[in-house]
Amino acid sequence: MDVMRRVHLALVTAFACVLAAGIGLLAAGWSDDGSPPATADAWAGAQQPPDIPIRDFTLTDQDGEPVSLADSRGRVTVLTFLYSTCEDTCPLAAQQIRGALDILGHDVPALAISVDPANDTQRSARQFLLDQKLTRRMTFLLGDRAALEPIWKDYGIQPQGEGFEHTAHVVVLDRDGRRRIGFPVDQLTPEGLAHDIAKLEAEPA
Repeated sequence: MDVMRRVHLALVTAFACVLAAGIGLLAAGWSDDGSPPATADAWAGAQQPPDIPIRDFTLTDQDGEPVSLADSRGRVTVLTFLYSTCEDTCPLAAQQIRGALDILGHDVPALAISVDPANDTQRSARQFLLDQKLTRRMTFLLGDRAALEPIWKDYGIQPQGEGFEHTAHVVVLDRDGRRRIGFPVDQLTPEGLAHDIAKLEAEPA
């Protein structure tokens, strides 16, 4: 009988320890799928390889003005790839970026590069920004296919096509113009993007 009691006590104690550990993990911010907690030291997005060369480009914005990537040098910059008639992933990406800027409490350069040059126009780009409440907060960059293809290739982007969707991705550049963090749109959150922008802004100049 004493043996059975000792076995029972040992099992109860072991169960209590496991339960306490589980509660401790939840309290520390771990999710129930086993992913680690978000901390100030961890990046929300995926870190990019450090040896990607810095390449500038110049395109035309929604108002017909030339815009160069180098214009944003010295500021953390958000770069994404959209098309103006998109009804799903592009509005989602735009709203996630807008939410991140709202959380930050200040704007940073946010550039959207066209992935549908045949249909993206200055008028449709302005309408997209208006619909997403991003007028003067995001710049929609346009160009012909010859101007856009090298940029798509450089960032590993598949443009919008007949019967297939473009690559939905957001990239964050540091003050030097280096690609530091990447987010697939389906993993992007305003909180995560805001966190990584702030973390890059806090780096020594």
